[in-house]
Amino acid sequence: MALYKRGKKWGVDLYVRGERVRKVVSTNKKLAEQVHHKLQTQAVEGRYLDKKKTEKVKFGDLTKQYLEYAKVNKKSWGSDALSIKHLTKFFGNQFLSAITCLRIEKYKAQRKEDGVRPATVNREVQCLKHMFNKGIEWEMTDDNPVRKVRFFREDNRRLRFLSHAEIEELYQAGSERLRPILLAALYTGMRRGEILSLRWEDLDFTHKVIFVKETKNGESREIPMNKHLEETLKELKHESEYVFPGGSVRTAFEGALRRAGIRDFRFHDLRHTFASHLVMSGVDLLVVKELLGHKSLEMTLRYAHLSPHHKSRAVDSLKFLDSHNLVTSTLDIKIKEPEMAEYRALRP
Repeated sequence: MALYKRGKKWGVDLYVRGERVRKVVSTNKKLAEQVHHKLQTQAVEGRYLDKKKTEKVKFGDLTKQYLEYAKVNKKSWGSDALSIKHLTKFFGNQFLSAITCLRIEKYKAQRKEDGVRPATVNREVQCLKHMFNKGIEWEMTDDNPVRKVRFFREDNRRLRFLSHAEIEELYQAGSERLRPILLAALYTGMRRGEILSLRWEDLDFTHKVIFVKETKNGESREIPMNKHLEETLKELKHESEYVFPGGSVRTAFEGALRRAGIRDFRFHDLRHTFASHLVMSGVDLLVVKELLGHKSLEMTLRYAHLSPHHKSRAVDSLKFLDSHNLVTSTLDIKIKEPEMAEYRALRP
Protein backbone atom coordinates (compact mmCIF):
# COMPACT_ATOMS: atom_id res chain seq x y z
CA MET A 1 0.00 0.00 0.00
CA ALA A 2 1.19 3.53 -0.68
CA LEU A 3 0.28 7.14 -1.13
CA TYR A 4 0.72 8.75 -4.51
CA LYS A 5 0.43 12.29 -5.84
CA ARG A 6 -1.37 13.24 -9.04
CA GLY A 7 -0.97 16.90 -9.81
CA LYS A 8 -1.84 18.73 -6.60
CA LYS A 9 -3.92 15.89 -5.12
CA TRP A 10 -2.91 12.93 -2.98
CA GLY A 11 -4.36 9.46 -3.40
CA VAL A 12 -4.14 5.94 -1.96
CA ASP A 13 -3.12 2.73 -3.70
CA LEU A 14 -4.06 -0.61 -2.09
CA TYR A 15 -5.49 -4.07 -2.71
CA VAL A 16 -8.90 -5.15 -1.45
CA ARG A 17 -9.93 -8.82 -1.84
CA GLY A 18 -7.25 -9.28 -4.48
CA GLU A 19 -8.29 -6.25 -6.55
CA ARG A 20 -6.21 -3.10 -6.85
CA VAL A 21 -7.88 0.12 -5.74
CA ARG A 22 -6.46 3.56 -6.65
CA LYS A 23 -8.37 6.54 -5.34
CA VAL A 24 -7.65 10.28 -5.28
CA VAL A 25 -8.44 11.61 -1.78
CA SER A 26 -7.47 15.25 -1.14
CA THR A 27 -4.97 18.05 -1.73
CA ASN A 28 -4.17 17.75 1.98
CA LYS A 29 -1.41 15.16 2.49
CA LYS A 30 -2.21 14.61 6.18
CA LEU A 31 -5.85 13.89 5.40
CA ALA A 32 -4.76 11.46 2.70
CA GLU A 33 -2.45 9.73 5.20
CA GLN A 34 -5.36 9.34 7.63
CA VAL A 35 -7.58 7.85 4.94
CA HIS A 36 -4.71 5.58 3.87
CA HIS A 37 -4.24 4.35 7.44
CA LYS A 38 -7.96 3.73 7.88
CA LEU A 39 -8.27 1.80 4.60
CA GLN A 40 -5.13 -0.16 5.42
CA THR A 41 -6.61 -1.21 8.74
CA GLN A 42 -9.92 -2.15 7.13
CA ALA A 43 -8.14 -4.17 4.45
CA VAL A 44 -6.14 -6.10 7.02
CA GLU A 45 -9.22 -6.76 9.13
CA GLY A 46 -11.16 -7.70 6.00
CA ARG A 47 -8.51 -10.22 4.97
CA TYR A 48 -8.59 -11.77 8.44
CA LEU A 49 -12.38 -12.00 8.55
CA ASP A 50 -12.63 -13.21 4.94
CA LYS A 51 -10.02 -15.87 5.65
CA LYS A 52 -12.14 -17.25 8.47
CA LYS A 53 -15.12 -17.25 6.14
CA THR A 54 -13.44 -18.66 3.04
CA GLU A 55 -11.61 -21.41 4.90
CA LYS A 56 -14.91 -23.30 4.93
CA VAL A 57 -15.46 -23.12 1.15
CA LYS A 58 -14.75 -26.38 -0.68
CA PHE A 59 -13.70 -27.02 -4.26
CA GLY A 60 -17.06 -28.62 -5.00
CA ASP A 61 -18.85 -25.41 -3.98
CA LEU A 62 -16.75 -23.40 -6.42
CA THR A 63 -17.16 -25.87 -9.31
CA LYS A 64 -20.94 -25.94 -8.89
CA GLN A 65 -21.18 -22.15 -8.87
CA TYR A 66 -18.75 -21.83 -11.79
CA LEU A 67 -20.59 -24.31 -14.01
CA GLU A 68 -23.85 -22.44 -13.47
CA TYR A 69 -22.06 -19.25 -14.48
CA ALA A 70 -20.35 -20.86 -17.51
CA LYS A 71 -23.58 -22.34 -18.93
CA VAL A 72 -25.07 -18.85 -19.13
CA ASN A 73 -22.03 -16.78 -20.04
CA LYS A 74 -19.60 -18.97 -22.01
CA LYS A 75 -19.95 -20.76 -25.34
CA SER A 76 -17.11 -23.05 -24.27
CA TRP A 77 -18.83 -24.23 -21.09
CA GLY A 78 -18.78 -27.81 -22.38
CA SER A 79 -14.99 -27.67 -22.57
CA ASP A 80 -14.91 -26.16 -19.07
CA ALA A 81 -17.09 -29.00 -17.78
CA LEU A 82 -14.60 -31.54 -19.16
CA SER A 83 -11.68 -29.68 -17.58
CA ILE A 84 -13.49 -29.53 -14.24
CA LYS A 85 -14.12 -33.27 -14.43
CA HIS A 86 -10.37 -33.92 -14.54
CA LEU A 87 -9.62 -31.25 -11.93
CA THR A 88 -12.16 -32.77 -9.54
CA LYS A 89 -10.60 -36.23 -9.87
CA PHE A 90 -7.36 -34.81 -8.51
CA PHE A 91 -8.43 -32.11 -6.06
CA GLY A 92 -11.56 -33.89 -4.84
CA ASN A 93 -13.69 -31.76 -2.55
CA GLN A 94 -10.92 -30.29 -0.42
CA PHE A 95 -11.02 -26.76 0.93
CA LEU A 96 -9.95 -24.04 -1.48
CA SER A 97 -7.32 -22.90 0.99
CA ALA A 98 -5.63 -26.32 0.60
CA ILE A 99 -5.17 -25.88 -3.16
CA THR A 100 -1.70 -24.36 -3.28
CA CYS A 101 0.77 -23.66 -6.07
CA LEU A 102 2.59 -26.87 -5.13
CA ARG A 103 -0.61 -28.92 -5.38
CA ILE A 104 -1.30 -27.47 -8.83
CA GLU A 105 2.24 -28.31 -9.96
CA LYS A 106 1.63 -31.89 -8.81
CA TYR A 107 -1.58 -31.89 -10.87
CA LYS A 108 0.37 -30.81 -13.94
CA ALA A 109 2.97 -33.51 -13.33
CA GLN A 110 0.29 -36.18 -12.89
CA ARG A 111 -1.52 -35.22 -16.08
CA LYS A 112 1.77 -35.19 -18.01
CA GLU A 113 2.62 -38.63 -16.63
CA ASP A 114 -0.78 -39.85 -17.86
CA GLY A 115 0.26 -38.87 -21.39
CA VAL A 116 -1.99 -35.80 -21.69
CA ARG A 117 -0.77 -33.17 -24.18
CA PRO A 118 0.72 -29.94 -22.73
CA ALA A 119 -1.91 -27.85 -24.53
CA THR A 120 -4.71 -29.85 -22.87
CA VAL A 121 -3.14 -29.50 -19.42
CA ASN A 122 -2.74 -25.76 -20.01
CA ARG A 123 -6.44 -25.42 -20.87
CA GLU A 124 -7.38 -27.23 -17.66
CA VAL A 125 -5.08 -25.06 -15.52
CA GLN A 126 -6.37 -21.95 -17.31
CA CYS A 127 -9.91 -23.05 -16.43
CA LEU A 128 -8.83 -23.45 -12.79
CA LYS A 129 -7.29 -19.98 -12.85
CA HIS A 130 -10.52 -18.43 -14.13
CA MET A 131 -12.51 -20.35 -11.51
CA PHE A 132 -10.41 -18.86 -8.72
CA ASN A 133 -10.70 -15.38 -10.23
CA LYS A 134 -14.48 -15.72 -10.20
CA GLY A 135 -14.25 -17.19 -6.69
CA ILE A 136 -12.53 -14.00 -5.53
CA GLU A 137 -15.22 -11.94 -7.23
CA TRP A 138 -17.93 -14.04 -5.52
CA GLU A 139 -16.10 -13.72 -2.15
CA MET A 140 -15.64 -17.51 -1.92
CA THR A 141 -11.85 -17.14 -1.62
CA ASP A 142 -9.34 -14.35 -1.21
CA ASP A 143 -6.44 -15.68 -3.26
CA ASN A 144 -5.71 -17.27 -6.62
CA PRO A 145 -2.87 -19.83 -6.31
CA VAL A 146 -2.75 -20.33 -10.09
CA ARG A 147 -1.31 -16.84 -10.56
CA LYS A 148 2.16 -18.11 -9.67
CA VAL A 149 1.94 -21.31 -11.72
CA ARG A 150 3.77 -21.47 -15.06
CA PHE A 151 2.07 -23.07 -18.04
CA PHE A 152 3.69 -25.74 -20.18
CA ARG A 153 5.44 -24.63 -23.35
CA GLU A 154 3.31 -25.63 -26.34
CA ASP A 155 4.53 -26.65 -29.78
CA ASN A 156 2.37 -24.47 -32.02
CA ARG A 157 4.34 -25.53 -35.09
CA ARG A 158 2.55 -28.88 -35.26
CA LEU A 159 1.06 -29.35 -38.71
CA ARG A 160 -0.51 -32.78 -39.16
CA PHE A 161 -2.65 -33.36 -42.24
CA LEU A 162 -3.96 -36.37 -44.10
CA SER A 163 -2.88 -37.64 -47.50
CA HIS A 164 -5.49 -38.44 -50.15
CA ALA A 165 -5.23 -42.14 -49.26
CA GLU A 166 -5.71 -41.46 -45.53
CA ILE A 167 -8.73 -39.26 -46.25
CA GLU A 168 -10.34 -42.12 -48.17
CA GLU A 169 -9.55 -44.61 -45.38
CA LEU A 170 -10.94 -42.31 -42.68
CA TYR A 171 -14.12 -41.62 -44.64
CA GLN A 172 -14.78 -45.32 -45.26
CA ALA A 173 -14.17 -46.07 -41.56
CA GLY A 174 -16.63 -43.38 -40.44
CA SER A 175 -20.19 -44.00 -39.32
CA GLU A 176 -23.20 -42.84 -41.32
CA ARG A 177 -23.58 -39.78 -39.06
CA LEU A 178 -19.86 -38.97 -39.06
CA ARG A 179 -19.25 -39.05 -42.82
CA PRO A 180 -21.07 -35.81 -43.78
CA ILE A 181 -19.38 -34.09 -40.83
CA LEU A 182 -16.00 -35.22 -42.13
CA LEU A 183 -16.84 -33.87 -45.57
CA ALA A 184 -17.90 -30.53 -44.08
CA ALA A 185 -14.56 -30.27 -42.29
CA LEU A 186 -12.47 -31.37 -45.27
CA TYR A 187 -14.25 -29.16 -47.82
CA THR A 188 -14.64 -26.00 -45.71
CA GLY A 189 -11.89 -26.01 -43.06
CA MET A 190 -14.48 -25.18 -40.41
CA ARG A 191 -13.75 -25.90 -36.76
CA ARG A 192 -15.65 -28.66 -34.99
CA GLY A 193 -17.69 -26.18 -32.93
CA GLU A 194 -18.57 -24.20 -36.06
CA ILE A 195 -19.75 -27.35 -37.83
CA LEU A 196 -21.88 -28.61 -34.95
CA SER A 197 -23.39 -25.12 -34.52
CA LEU A 198 -24.54 -24.91 -38.15
CA ARG A 199 -28.27 -24.35 -38.65
CA TRP A 200 -30.19 -24.98 -41.84
CA GLU A 201 -30.77 -21.24 -42.15
CA ASP A 202 -26.98 -20.85 -42.47
CA LEU A 203 -26.94 -22.80 -45.75
CA ASP A 204 -27.69 -20.95 -48.97
CA PHE A 205 -28.11 -23.63 -51.63
CA THR A 206 -29.12 -21.04 -54.24
CA HIS A 207 -25.77 -19.30 -54.13
CA LYS A 208 -23.93 -22.38 -52.77
CA VAL A 209 -22.59 -20.60 -49.70
CA ILE A 210 -22.27 -21.49 -46.00
CA PHE A 211 -22.58 -18.63 -43.52
CA VAL A 212 -20.40 -19.28 -40.47
CA LYS A 213 -21.79 -17.13 -37.66
CA GLU A 214 -20.51 -18.66 -34.42
CA THR A 215 -16.74 -18.36 -34.89
CA LYS A 216 -13.78 -18.43 -32.53
CA ASN A 217 -12.82 -14.80 -33.17
CA GLY A 218 -16.41 -13.57 -33.21
CA GLU A 219 -16.34 -12.52 -36.88
CA SER A 220 -18.68 -14.23 -39.35
CA ARG A 221 -17.45 -15.46 -42.72
CA GLU A 222 -18.76 -17.05 -45.91
CA ILE A 223 -17.47 -20.32 -47.37
CA PRO A 224 -18.42 -21.64 -50.83
CA MET A 225 -19.90 -25.15 -51.09
CA ASN A 226 -18.40 -27.39 -53.73
CA LYS A 227 -20.67 -29.78 -55.61
CA HIS A 228 -19.84 -32.85 -53.53
CA LEU A 229 -20.58 -31.13 -50.21
CA GLU A 230 -23.71 -29.46 -51.59
CA GLU A 231 -25.18 -32.81 -52.71
CA THR A 232 -24.27 -34.44 -49.38
CA LEU A 233 -25.94 -31.71 -47.31
CA LYS A 234 -29.08 -31.74 -49.44
CA GLU A 235 -29.52 -35.47 -48.75
CA LEU A 236 -29.52 -34.99 -44.95
CA LYS A 237 -32.82 -35.19 -43.08
CA HIS A 238 -34.20 -32.03 -41.43
CA GLU A 239 -34.59 -33.56 -37.98
CA SER A 240 -33.66 -30.39 -36.10
CA GLU A 241 -32.84 -26.73 -36.62
CA TYR A 242 -29.21 -27.91 -36.60
CA VAL A 243 -27.67 -29.51 -39.67
CA PHE A 244 -25.77 -32.02 -37.52
CA PRO A 245 -27.86 -32.67 -34.38
CA GLY A 246 -26.71 -35.01 -31.65
CA GLY A 247 -23.89 -33.14 -29.96
CA SER A 248 -20.38 -34.51 -29.56
CA VAL A 249 -18.69 -36.57 -32.29
CA ARG A 250 -15.60 -37.41 -30.26
CA THR A 251 -16.38 -41.11 -29.74
CA ALA A 252 -17.38 -41.63 -33.38
CA PHE A 253 -14.30 -39.79 -34.65
CA GLU A 254 -11.85 -41.67 -32.42
CA GLY A 255 -13.48 -44.96 -33.45
CA ALA A 256 -13.05 -44.12 -37.14
CA LEU A 257 -9.38 -43.25 -36.56
CA ARG A 258 -8.78 -46.64 -34.90
CA ARG A 259 -10.49 -48.54 -37.70
CA ALA A 260 -8.55 -46.59 -40.33
CA GLY A 261 -5.26 -47.11 -38.49
CA ILE A 262 -4.56 -43.36 -38.31
CA ARG A 263 -2.56 -42.18 -35.30
CA ASP A 264 -1.60 -38.83 -33.82
CA PHE A 265 -4.54 -37.05 -35.40
CA ARG A 266 -7.15 -34.70 -33.94
CA PHE A 267 -10.40 -33.38 -35.36
CA HIS A 268 -8.82 -29.93 -35.63
CA ASP A 269 -6.22 -31.45 -37.97
CA LEU A 270 -8.98 -31.78 -40.59
CA ARG A 271 -8.78 -27.99 -40.77
CA HIS A 272 -5.03 -28.28 -41.40
CA THR A 273 -5.79 -30.90 -44.07
CA PHE A 274 -8.16 -28.50 -45.84
CA ALA A 275 -5.64 -25.63 -45.80
CA SER A 276 -2.61 -27.77 -46.68
CA HIS A 277 -4.19 -29.31 -49.75
CA LEU A 278 -5.39 -25.90 -50.94
CA VAL A 279 -1.86 -24.51 -50.73
CA MET A 280 -0.35 -27.57 -52.39
CA SER A 281 -2.90 -27.13 -55.19
CA GLY A 282 -1.60 -23.60 -55.84
CA VAL A 283 -4.26 -21.55 -54.06
CA ASP A 284 -2.95 -18.15 -52.93
CA LEU A 285 -2.27 -17.79 -49.21
CA LEU A 286 -4.48 -14.72 -49.01
CA VAL A 287 -7.43 -16.76 -50.29
CA VAL A 288 -6.66 -19.50 -47.75
CA LYS A 289 -6.54 -16.82 -45.05
CA GLU A 290 -10.05 -15.64 -45.94
CA LEU A 291 -11.48 -19.17 -46.07
CA LEU A 292 -10.00 -20.09 -42.67
CA GLY A 293 -11.11 -16.82 -41.10
CA HIS A 294 -7.64 -15.94 -39.82
CA LYS A 295 -7.34 -12.40 -38.49
CA SER A 296 -3.73 -12.05 -39.60
CA LEU A 297 -1.68 -13.46 -42.47
CA GLU A 298 0.92 -14.66 -39.96
CA MET A 299 -1.38 -17.51 -38.92
CA THR A 300 -1.70 -18.65 -42.53
CA LEU A 301 2.01 -18.44 -43.34
CA ARG A 302 2.57 -21.73 -41.50
CA TYR A 303 1.34 -23.42 -44.71
CA ALA A 304 3.64 -21.44 -47.03
CA HIS A 305 6.34 -24.12 -47.15
CA LEU A 306 3.87 -26.54 -48.78
CA SER A 307 3.76 -24.65 -52.07
CA PRO A 308 7.21 -25.13 -53.74
CA HIS A 309 5.68 -26.37 -57.01
CA HIS A 310 3.24 -23.47 -57.05
CA LYS A 311 6.17 -21.06 -56.72
CA SER A 312 8.00 -22.77 -59.55
CA ARG A 313 4.96 -22.53 -61.84
CA ALA A 314 4.58 -18.86 -60.97
CA VAL A 315 8.20 -18.09 -61.86
CA ASP A 316 8.07 -20.17 -65.05
CA SER A 317 5.02 -18.22 -66.22
CA LEU A 318 6.98 -14.95 -66.36
CA LYS A 319 7.95 -13.84 -69.88
CA PHE A 320 9.55 -10.43 -69.74
CA LEU A 321 11.33 -10.75 -73.13
CA ASP A 322 9.54 -12.34 -76.03
CA SER A 323 11.06 -11.85 -79.50
CA HIS A 324 13.06 -8.91 -78.12
CA ASN A 325 9.88 -7.16 -76.99
CA LEU A 326 9.19 -6.39 -73.37
CA VAL A 327 5.89 -7.87 -72.31
CA THR A 328 3.96 -7.95 -69.09
CA SER A 329 3.81 -10.94 -66.80
CA THR A 330 1.19 -13.56 -67.55
CA LEU A 331 0.41 -13.60 -63.84
CA ASP A 332 -2.67 -11.69 -62.83
CA ILE A 333 -2.11 -11.11 -59.11
CA LYS A 334 -4.66 -8.82 -57.54
CA ILE A 335 -3.80 -8.25 -53.90
CA LYS A 336 -5.06 -5.38 -51.83
CA GLU A 337 -2.25 -3.03 -50.82
CA PRO A 338 -2.85 -3.32 -47.03
CA GLU A 339 -2.68 -7.10 -47.24
CA MET A 340 0.43 -6.96 -49.42
CA ALA A 341 2.08 -4.67 -46.90
CA GLU A 342 1.19 -7.12 -44.15
CA TYR A 343 2.68 -9.97 -46.20
CA ARG A 344 5.93 -8.07 -46.78
CA ALA A 345 6.26 -7.30 -43.08
CA LEU A 346 5.75 -10.92 -42.01
CA ARG A 347 7.75 -12.84 -44.57
CA PRO A 348 11.30 -13.97 -43.53
